[in-house]
Amino acid sequence: MTPVAAQFKLQQQSIVIDEMTCKDYSKSSHLEWLETNGRGSFASGTVSGANTRRYHGLLVASLHPPVDRFVTLSKVEETFVQGDQRFELGASQFPFAVSPKGYSLVREFALSPFPRWTYDLNGLLLEKSVFMVRGENTTVVRYRLIDPGDSFAVLAVRPFVAFRDYHSLTAENGSIQQRPERDEPGLLQLHPYEGLPALKLHHNGVAFTVEPNWYRKFEYLEEQDRGLDFREDLFTHGYFSFELSSKSPNAFLVATLDDKELVTLAQVEELEDSETIRRQQIASGLSSTDPFVEQLALAADSFVITRADGASSVIAGYHWFTDWGRDTMISLPGLALTTQRSDLAKGILSSFLKYCDQGMLPNRFPDKDGAPEFNTVDATLWLFHAVHEYFRATHDLAFIRDQAFSKLEEVIDWHMKGTRYGIRMDATDGLLCAGIPGVQLTWMDAKIGDWVVTPRQGKPVEINALWHNAMRVMEGFSRQLKKKERAKFYQQLADVIRESFTRAFWNAEANCLYDCVQDGVPDKKIRPNQIFAVSLHFPLLPSEKAQAVVHVVKERLLTPYGLRSLAPEDSEYQKVYSGNPYERDSAYHQGTVWAWLIGPFVDAYLNAFGESEENCRYLESLLDGFRQHMSQAMLGSIAEIFDADPPHNPKGCAAQAWSVAEVLRAVQKLAAIRTVV
Repeated sequence: MTPVAAQFKLQQQSIVIDEMTCKDYSKSSHLEWLETNGRGSFASGTVSGANTRRYHGLLVASLHPPVDRFVTLSKVEETFVQGDQRFELGASQFPFAVSPKGYSLVREFALSPFPRWTYDLNGLLLEKSVFMVRGENTTVVRYRLIDPGDSFAVLAVRPFVAFRDYHSLTAENGSIQQRPERDEPGLLQLHPYEGLPALKLHHNGVAFTVEPNWYRKFEYLEEQDRGLDFREDLFTHGYFSFELSSKSPNAFLVATLDDKELVTLAQVEELEDSETIRRQQIASGLSSTDPFVEQLALAADSFVITRADGASSVIAGYHWFTDWGRDTMISLPGLALTTQRSDLAKGILSSFLKYCDQGMLPNRFPDKDGAPEFNTVDATLWLFHAVHEYFRATHDLAFIRDQAFSKLEEVIDWHMKGTRYGIRMDATDGLLCAGIPGVQLTWMDAKIGDWVVTPRQGKPVEINALWHNAMRVMEGFSRQLKKKERAKFYQQLADVIRESFTRAFWNAEANCLYDCVQDGVPDKKIRPNQIFAVSLHFPLLPSEKAQAVVHVVKERLLTPYGLRSLAPEDSEYQKVYSGNPYERDSAYHQGTVWAWLIGPFVDAYLNAFGESEENCRYLESLLDGFRQHMSQAMLGSIAEIFDADPPHNPKGCAAQAWSVAEVLRAVQKLAAIRTVV
């Protein structure tokens, strides 16, 4: 997929796509939008109106937040009739054809603050908007005639349902209930399959016409590009009819799995106003008035969720990730602290501390009910960084004393004596070992069958940078809590780790750091993991070596969208992330650019070369690409990864938590430094 060179305006809480781009299906079908509800549910689609992913839908509902997601209401398609004129507003991709072509009627699309289309229907303007209700499995679709004059029109809205797990696709079948379960004024209830919840469609239409039918072979071209099944059959029970005029210019459809009293237009307007104000408050909580920063803050909010057990957490990425321990800890400073939401940060930390087991945080929670998975070595070490950043922002010593410190000490004890997957401290040098054959424990975790694509068993460089950081954090907390003996213990161990680190990892030939050391044998591949030896809060390398590491990373790995995961001259370097799952996983950490790494690079550059005006201007220029990117794929957000070679097309999850978090944190950090300077 090529980034769309859309003409757009980034305004206060608004991204606007112009008419020419909207009418160009090759562009508008690659521009995505996303609405979330803070519980793991979402609505998503494209500016064109066509669904291009199996994950697109107007109500993708999490039945056990934030997991167990089902595509319930896939889409709606509208027909606008005025006199003898008929306009089809929808769009769907079928084999060798797009039908209808409603995108050709769009004058403008705006993310303001949620998706809005303005259709030009032979001079009459119709606005359509979509938003989700916070905390509910509810999506609101609203239509409004703008300056209708004495016009009268009928709007027919046909809902299409899927009712399937969001990773799968629906085929025509005889099991579906083809008749509405309930049809009364203002409410249509559909219950297509036993064992799944009913879909309630509240509306202000004049009638619902029952016209059951299967529509076959919808094509999702993003899935085809990913080497996956990409054709689906969808079912429609019929269509709603709305009458629009100067006296009644508004129509609405409220799709929900929740039990509600009949919804009125006044309530829809109240819901819209409430959601608009909520988003304005998120933006106004920042010290910046830069629209780019405000949009990043809104994007950050989309990842924050409350689990079914009431715990706060973070969705790693949309559309297919749930909440992961590693991603949550890395994202927390940018998502919560940068946006002045310290209570949220505290809630997330409290939640994850409760899941700590054998000194480890969970790597991920299963999509279905089941025990957390602990196959990670870095998630727990990032916990120390996140707690430390929370303390630096809030000086909340009570939280450290009452909740965090004992758990963090437990983590250190387990890591010293050994815990799951061979994670243990090497008593001879204080460095941390991790890994057993066939299990990937670091963030470079791609695995195909029994093949671990980037094997990093032994002593990975960033793991030991984080291990040293953890000791310094605990030394500081011990001093704050007047625990002198513990402070001395952590200081001495940190000093040992620091001395051992340089001996073990310094690559004198390349003037940088080895990526991993196993049984004394170093991995000489040039990867970005070494940047953490310079980016973290506590110095680990002498100044000249720190500068050398940053220089090598800058020259070999830096791109306009983050850092490459492998240097281009390496024989295993992959230029493009594309193809079927095997091909994509083969490239995932073998050159592919990761946006989140721009944050650690900014930190490392400032630590190594200082916070001068010139350095800040240079680093700010590195973030300019993300300003453009926010109008080129998932509107208002940042992708997970990018191709290793130019033009660095966005790939992977269309919206990724740590990408947004680290760009936002870096932007705000540089702005704060510039203010002081």
